[in-house]
Amino acid sequence: MKPPVLSATGRALLDRRTFLQQFGHGAAGIALATLLSRDRALGASAVRPVIDPGRPLAPRVPHFPAKAKRLLMIQCSGGVSHLDSFDWKPELLRMDGKPMPGAKENFITFQGENGNLVRPLYEFKPRGRSGKMLSDLFPRIAEMADDLCFIHSMTAKSNTHGPADCQMNTGFIFDGYPSVGAWASYALGSEADDLPAFVAIPDTRGVPVGGPNDWGNGFLPAVFQGTAFNASQPIYNLAPPRGSSSGTDRAVGDALRFLNDRHLEQYPGDQNLAARISSYELAARMQLSVPEVSDLAKETAATRARYGVDDPDPIKSGFARNCLLARRLLERGVRCIQLYHGAQQMCDLGAVNWDGHRALKAQYDIHGAVFDQPAAALVGDLRERGLLDDTLVVWATEFGRMPTFQKGASGRDHNPDGFTVWMTGAGVKRGFSFGATDDLGYKAVQNITTIYDLHATILHLLGLDHERLTYYHNGIERRLTDVHGHVIKETLS
Repeated sequence: MKPPVLSATGRALLDRRTFLQQFGHGAAGIALATLLSRDRALGASAVRPVIDPGRPLAPRVPHFPAKAKRLLMIQCSGGVSHLDSFDWKPELLRMDGKPMPGAKENFITFQGENGNLVRPLYEFKPRGRSGKMLSDLFPRIAEMADDLCFIHSMTAKSNTHGPADCQMNTGFIFDGYPSVGAWASYALGSEADDLPAFVAIPDTRGVPVGGPNDWGNGFLPAVFQGTAFNASQPIYNLAPPRGSSSGTDRAVGDALRFLNDRHLEQYPGDQNLAARISSYELAARMQLSVPEVSDLAKETAATRARYGVDDPDPIKSGFARNCLLARRLLERGVRCIQLYHGAQQMCDLGAVNWDGHRALKAQYDIHGAVFDQPAAALVGDLRERGLLDDTLVVWATEFGRMPTFQKGASGRDHNPDGFTVWMTGAGVKRGFSFGATDDLGYKAVQNITTIYDLHATILHLLGLDHERLTYYHNGIERRLTDVHGHVIKETLS
């Protein structure tokens, strides 16, 4: 072999023949990568839905057969304490009032210095055939223990409400990314011809801590954003103008349809125009469908009592009406519903979310009584009507809380390092628990999961590969799960 030619400094010089050989190898590698990418041979590849601009919400086929056709996410805003609800830690009873082992003096978390460990503030009891230990905070939900799949090792990226809530709803801690429901309707369209594919039902007292970003479309087309309304605040501007008869309204609609068709003929291929016309036509159909689906008076007295719709407490009856509205929307083909309990307010005893810093027990006594009956009625009603056979229900909150009390207070600080979510319905194991926090409930230590994993699992049950469902934005094939996430296969039936 011919020895290399060296420069005055001793470095090998690149002669013409070597340069051409190396250049040829590099060019061949680039060409091969291009061909493999084109032929989908480099692993999971992006699969963007083919969307008809004139019918952007038409039903679409998932990547593979789905267990769930619909998604209901029930979200408690403010950070529910897993230690006082779903995550039984008997060691907290033994260590009650003692310093946290290994914690430094002046142990500081989100809002300040922490005091000693505090036992669960609600009694835990074995529930159902499984004997799952659940607290009395949610007694009716606890009765459903054999139907629920608990994930006790969830973790979040932020200990601040806004970013953490944003991640639970959109996968990112920053604003401007599509919500879970937007991704689902983008991928699958809708089975309802006269209702939105994606509906957000905020608390009757206001929006959650993440605000409208929780159901936003981000960089996806605007048609995939959530339509927000609840049982107390219907969609505005759906009613026809005063003095307009049904015949006049129909004639106006026919004239508009004629003009729109002529406009489309004049500008063929204008996808924005076609999508805008489609949105207006859906809004017109909603003039009839939304008032009907929101009319809870047609429900039986037994159903209304089951949910608590006529409770004298307007806060409880408001959430009950929202839960009943969610069921009515699901049975009419709405693809995704994000149902919220808790609104964006300052943290205090009178707060309207689960942010229990100062007086957790007094605050949770109020919230638990409002949430438990309607939420349990909703899940039970879906099961009895056969809707859970193809509906996935996910209960979540943005993070958990500390096993200690904050110094000078009777509440727990934020804790994103270990908390609980649960699922039930299509494709999910029943009466099953996955993952665990440590003996004090401070950190996830067994089968640690992330919100990326939760989102990957939700998409999987909807028949979607989270690595292949993408949207090209700003030079990047964006995903709900960013570049992370694994399906939590152990939770699947």
